[in-house]
Amino acid sequence: MKKLVFVFALIISSVSMSQTCCSGGIPLSNNLGLPNLAKGSFIVGLNYDYNHLNQLNTGSENINDDSRLRITHSVLLNFSYAFTDAFSVEGLLTWVNQRRKISQFGNENLDQTSGIGDGVVLAKYNFRNGIGLNSDLILGLGTKIPLGSSTETNEQGIVYNADLQPGSNAWDVIYWLATNKSFDFRPSMNFSLRGAFRATGVNDSYFNTTSYEFGDELQLHLGAADQFTMGNVLGNPSLFFLYRNAGQDKIGGFDLPNTGGEWVFIVPSFGVTFGGNTTALVKADLPLYSNVEGTQLTPSYRLTAGVVVTLAPKQKVFN
Repeated sequence: MKKLVFVFALIISSVSMSQTCCSGGIPLSNNLGLPNLAKGSFIVGLNYDYNHLNQLNTGSENINDDSRLRITHSVLLNFSYAFTDAFSVEGLLTWVNQRRKISQFGNENLDQTSGIGDGVVLAKYNFRNGIGLNSDLILGLGTKIPLGSSTETNEQGIVYNADLQPGSNAWDVIYWLATNKSFDFRPSMNFSLRGAFRATGVNDSYFNTTSYEFGDELQLHLGAADQFTMGNVLGNPSLFFLYRNAGQDKIGGFDLPNTGGEWVFIVPSFGVTFGGNTTALVKADLPLYSNVEGTQLTPSYRLTAGVVVTLAPKQKVFN
C-alpha cells in the first residue's frame, strides 16, 4: 500500500511540474545514421546539440505562459567502421547538461544536471540497389547502453526525476531502416527516407522504490540532399521533414500524465566538405506541429553543429 501511495504521489508531482520527459533529453535516435562506405572506412564525428524548450502546450494548443524554460546541451561523439562493403557498426557516446528553470511570483527555481549520458551501438547492413538502380536499402539493429547516472541529486540530496537525469538505467532496443536513391536527371541529388524505432527498457530501481520506463519512440525522416562545388570545397545542402512520436512514460506500471505526444519538424542543413575527407555541418530542427499528452513544454528550436572526418583505406595499385 505504501508503494502504491508513493507512485501516485510521484504522478501528482509530475502533473504540477509539467515535465518534458519526451522532448527535452539527449537526442540519441536523431543523431544516428553515418553513411555506409567501402570496406575498411572509418568515420568519426563530433557534434554539439542545443535544444531550447519554452513553449507550453496543452494538446496542440499553445498556452501563453513563458514561466518555464528547459535547455539541453549535448556533446555527441559518433564513430563507424565498415567491416565489409555492406556491413558496418556505428557507435554514439554522449555528454549532457540539462537545465530546467521555473519563474513564478518573482521567484526563480533552477535545477540542472551534467554528466556522461547513455550510449548506442548499431549494426547496419546495406543492400546495394535494394530498391532499384543507384539506391541503398539499409537495415539495422542496435541497443542503447545505460552508461549515464540515473541517481543525480540536488543540493538537498533529493534525487531528480527521470527526465532530468543524464542516464536512464535501462537497456533499449533500436530498429533501423534507411533507403536512398538518386536519379539520372541529377545524380548528385539523393532522396532518402530514414526510420528508427526505439523499444525502451525499464529502470527497476527508480528512487529505489518503483520502476520507470520512458515511452517507446518512433522517428521518420523524409527529404533530399544535394552537392555542388564552391571553388575548392563541396557544398552539401539538405532539407528534411521529421516526424516523431513518443509513447507515454510509465511509473510503477502506470501511465505518467504529461508525457508522450507527436511532433513534426522541418530540418534544413548545410555542410561544407574540404580536404576531401572533412565535412563541417550545421542544421536546425524547427517545429511545424506538436500534439502532446496533457500539458508539456515542447521544443522551440534545436541547433546542431559539428565536424565529420572520413578515413578511407588506401586503394591498391596494380602494375
